[in-house]
Amino acid sequence: MSDIVTSEDLELVLAVARTGSVGAAARRLQVAQPSASQRLSRLERRAGLVLFERDTQGTRPTPAGAELARQADHILGHLGGALEAARAADRHAVPRIGTISSLAELVLPAMDAVLSDAGVEQHVEHGDRLVEWLEEGTIDAAVLAIAGQVELPRTVRRHRIGTDELVVLLPVGVRRPASGSRPLLDRDVVFATYDASTSAIRDRLVGLGARPRRCATVQTALVTARKGGCPAVVPRSLAQPRGRERVSELPWRHRLVLDLLVPRRADPAIVAAVPALRRELGLRSSRFSGAAQDHLAQ
Repeated sequence: MSDIVTSEDLELVLAVARTGSVGAAARRLQVAQPSASQRLSRLERRAGLVLFERDTQGTRPTPAGAELARQADHILGHLGGALEAARAADRHAVPRIGTISSLAELVLPAMDAVLSDAGVEQHVEHGDRLVEWLEEGTIDAAVLAIAGQVELPRTVRRHRIGTDELVVLLPVGVRRPASGSRPLLDRDVVFATYDASTSAIRDRLVGLGARPRRCATVQTALVTARKGGCPAVVPRSLAQPRGRERVSELPWRHRLVLDLLVPRRADPAIVAAVPALRRELGLRSSRFSGAAQDHLAQ
């Protein structure tokens, strides 16, 4: 015996209790009277209860029928508001934004600012995992710098935010790179980036005579440089010089590209926020698009 009661069962019980007639309830529900009578009988057999007493004067609920009708009124009232509640939740949903740890301090407050009406739900993970989350629908957007360096799923779209570049942060007392072909000869240099060009940066620093040490995040590189009294090669947007610290240009040009990744059916408000996000992050606009984007970070 099943104790499952469907919404159709509840609608029928409530209609019979209110109209006092199976025929009138059937007309209200726009079903045939024999079908309504059969359904009510099946419900009573499943429940092992007599829900209504029938005589020549009509159909009256028993105490069990009256209670089930009361419960039906309550439950159907909630069901009736379920879709509207879902629509309201969708209208006021907080965008779920992800990025990597090196970009979190830069990107997430900026996204919160440009989407100030709703704010954002913040997520920090590795880039490949964030792309998986976009495919799954776990997040609504991700800000990454690897979109031009990896193959993205067909269900993920990217919108160029802007370009950044690597610079040298010089803590107080640390001299600038020298002139000549090996301006960092025999100098310890820490570095960190938020794209996938770690090996290329290390090779260039070695070619300039440096002893490069990669740091896990840009923030770690800055702290390490200040404690160790050595230059730090980091993205300009995250260099954050303090007091008399200086920012110097690299002996070579290394451009970084930030993209907003979204699913195929993206939230229009998130995509529309790209120009404001570019300004908030202090990035340059890029004139490259399409296939050329894939080579911009080289």
